[in-house]
Amino acid sequence: MEDILIIGGGIAGLSAAAALSSQAKVTLLETEPHLGFHASGRSAAMYLSEYGNGVVRVLNHASKAELDHIDGGVLAKRGMLLLARPHERQDFLDEIKPFEMDEISMEEARDLVPILHPVNTAYAAFRDDVYDLDADRMLQSYTKTARRNGANIVTGSKVSGISKTAKGWAVLAGQASYNADILVNASGAWVDEIARLAGIAPLGFQPYRRSMARISAPGGYDVSAWPFIDAANERWYGKPDAGSWIVSPFDEHPMDPHDAWADDMVLAEGLARYEEMVTEPVTRLQSSWAGLRTFAPDHALVVGADMTDPSFYWLAGQGGYGFQTAPAASRLLADLVLGRVSELGADVVEALSPRRF
Repeated sequence: MEDILIIGGGIAGLSAAAALSSQAKVTLLETEPHLGFHASGRSAAMYLSEYGNGVVRVLNHASKAELDHIDGGVLAKRGMLLLARPHERQDFLDEIKPFEMDEISMEEARDLVPILHPVNTAYAAFRDDVYDLDADRMLQSYTKTARRNGANIVTGSKVSGISKTAKGWAVLAGQASYNADILVNASGAWVDEIARLAGIAPLGFQPYRRSMARISAPGGYDVSAWPFIDAANERWYGKPDAGSWIVSPFDEHPMDPHDAWADDMVLAEGLARYEEMVTEPVTRLQSSWAGLRTFAPDHALVVGADMTDPSFYWLAGQGGYGFQTAPAASRLLADLVLGRVSELGADVVEALSPRRF
């Protein structure tokens, strides 16, 4: 058994702790007072198997079976509706192809969502096998598994120093120090900062802000059975949420790592784009929030040992795919750390490796 220290208490770090703790002594450090504080606590929480580039989709598909069984299953059928305006026909056709969606009539679309504008919304496509994902249950399940296996999970413990030792790594966090053979960097938007602290070259990760607004159910409708809606050209998206309706302006603004919040003007512009395609106006916001989605330069996850130090592992760049890729990504990390052959195949392992940079 090896001592493994994981930095980051979001879905990446917690799934890694669960995957590694049955075979190794694991300690996880989280800066914030509770787990899943940043991006993992602010996710739209959907499973779309064809979301992301090719290697991300491999992880999506490889994660599905576990998502169906974690804590009795964390997926619930939602469906996805893609909409486009009259002048966006070609963009619409280009977008439905990679999502493997079927075009439907506007009458069929309005049967699903009765508030669609009769003129401004001209094209629709649907895919049935798109799912809500219970993010909180996933976080809790991985946390329980890790703790049951003996993992030490420490919150409110910001890492302030990392140094190399003869044995491996020494990490100063809060008022305590920790030693480990292997360091796993699963710190979300802060992954490059943690790498610098450890004397490892950053890989060029970029956090991007994504904002959300919760509004009352449009027109007083029962929205519980409405699908996830995506507007062509990433103008906005919406979905049901606990009896209300949430809308995102689909913003992707580069940011430095921080505790993100929604920008009022960005929300206003996004909600105006949403209102253009529906018949019910937005009269007030119930709440709003934002999170940082952090991507590697090629928008694929980074999983594996740093090329300059085999005891420093990256589990980073989850972007908007963190929950739906977590089962496969954490199994891959565990395989690499523990010297096992991955189910994903050598080409996928290489495509996710930090060596590609």
